[in-house]
Amino acid sequence: MELIQETLDLSAYLAADDTIDHHHPRVRETAARLAREAEDSYAYARLAFEFVRDTIPHSQDSGDLRVTWRASDVLEQGTGICYAKAHALAALLRAEDIPTALCYQNLGVVHGLVAVRFNGAWHRQDPRGNKPGVDAQFSLGAERLAFTPDPASNEMDYPVLYAAPHPVVLGVLKAAPDRPYLWKTLPTAL
Repeated sequence: MELIQETLDLSAYLAADDTIDHHHPRVRETAARLAREAEDSYAYARLAFEFVRDTIPHSQDSGDLRVTWRASDVLEQGTGICYAKAHALAALLRAEDIPTALCYQNLGVVHGLVAVRFNGAWHRQDPRGNKPGVDAQFSLGAERLAFTPDPASNEMDYPVLYAAPHPVVLGVLKAAPDRPYLWKTLPTAL
């Protein structure tokens, strides 16, 4: 699949906003801690991915009822669904000047990922969190995502790389008072 940038301006994939708030002290502090352990930007990207994947539980897996959407809140509260975890990873990567896009799959409901830009190409990553049957890994080679869409079930990868969260995704996150409500309102398409 050919990934398509929403905008040709790479600086858009480094920008901060209300959701990808990489200027926030919590994000900066976490990024600085991870950067001290990394010898280069590739190692930093892998560490940031593993940090979000492994230390911030997916709220459905952990049973956490809270809904987070802002990157700093995900890091502070230590919980989030796929979209929120993607926002946190995007903020950590952008904090260290690594262009990062938000991207999505349709798996019956919309699933959130990120794409990082290294060596002139985009590489999708899924920080959702591993569990039995899910083994997402950081890779700049063959993708190691949590899920593979089944075209026979009308599932698909969306090719667009967004600089900011898709408005449909952000809208359902912000409107949800808790995760059970969110689960009933997850978007089924973009």
